[in-house]
Amino acid sequence: MQRRLTAIIERESDGYVSLCPELDIASQGKTVQEARENLQEALELFFETASSGEIQQRFHEEIYITQLEIAVG
Repeated sequence: MQRRLTAIIERESDGYVSLCPELDIASQGKTVQEARENLQEALELFFETASSGEIQQRFHEEIYITQLEIAVG
């Protein structure tokens, strides 16, 4: 079974942090690609080892990613 999930990747210090908000699972890497691949591996391991109850408990079905414009200063 295939499942499409979100990966948010941002620079942090000298590397990148990747986050899957649907399951609140994160990883990191030295490059964007490495952070993405490491997150994918972490998610695959989670699905291999987690019980169906844990998956249901952690899974956030509705995730919205948007940008906001605010006044600063």
